[in-house]
Amino acid sequence: KKHSPHKVFTKGKHTFLRSCVCTLYIEITNNFESNINKLQKELSVNTEKLHECQTSYHREHSRLESLKNIAERYDGYGNSIRKVMEQKSQNAGLLGVVSDLIQVDKKYEVAIETALGVNIQNIVTEDEQTAKKMIEFLKTNRLGRATFLPLTSVSAKGNPKNEAAMDEEGVLGVANQLVSCEDKYKEVAAYLLGRVLVVDTVEHAIAIARKHHYSLHMVTLEGEYLSPGGSMAGGAFKNSSNLLARNREIEELEGKIKDISDVRDEIDINGFKMAIDLLSLQPNKVSRDLSGYITYIYGAPKTGKTTLAAQMNKALILAFEPGYKALPGVRAQD
Repeated sequence: KKHSPHKVFTKGKHTFLRSCVCTLYIEITNNFESNINKLQKELSVNTEKLHECQTSYHREHSRLESLKNIAERYDGYGNSIRKVMEQKSQNAGLLGVVSDLIQVDKKYEVAIETALGVNIQNIVTEDEQTAKKMIEFLKTNRLGRATFLPLTSVSAKGNPKNEAAMDEEGVLGVANQLVSCEDKYKEVAAYLLGRVLVVDTVEHAIAIARKHHYSLHMVTLEGEYLSPGGSMAGGAFKNSSNLLARNREIEELEGKIKDISDVRDEIDINGFKMAIDLLSLQPNKVSRDLSGYITYIYGAPKTGKTTLAAQMNKALILAFEPGYKALPGVRAQD
């Protein structure tokens, strides 16, 4: 039988190389299987993570939409306030209600909302003319009353006695200094809150009131309010009345949804699936290539061209020749 000119091995070398090729195939196949198992585990973990992200996204997004709808309808506000704010799109001078224009840390929400009282629903306008127009609107339509705060006329007056109490135990600050807002609304914040001290506990507030002869406005973190003259107010709040918390929750939900979306976008499930599919095909390809090589060793017909098998033959000679020569009993000329 005539053999290919590329066939250069003795029978002993044929047996050795065939064994090496088989070993190589097993090792490559095992390597592919190991990688596939690893990718499948990562795919499972990321699939679960994606499911959790999608569940969280839909839950938080649903809550956000619900809160936005409530805020847009001004639920929790008086009827006259809602009717005026419905005119906002047609009146550029209508800037918003107080609760929408200030931001408060969660720690101070109850105190600030208590300090504001009914003023939390006051409507801020660009000028007196807008306020006058909206008052006429309420009168004409018999929709009730509302309080307006024109930026052109509102002027804050603090309480000089607050300065003397700032270093008392439990005092956290003047209320308007514990909120944030745009610069144009700072005078409004000072007008509404600049006379009120925020104190940590009612015990400290009572002690301060006595020391300063009941001359201060004070509010505690839990919502007790102490007025000049000695009166006190307090009790339980309904969750629905916390307008400042509603706005904060909307902001927090928007940030949380963005974070969830970022994490979700980084999870590449399809990439894992494609990698697994590609790796799954490789053992069959390797099997075909190595089978072709074995056929070549045992007598591939002469083609006059450099075949894949010929290239593999040369590569395997370089790879396995040293190992073959190191076998016991192999002669140098084999």
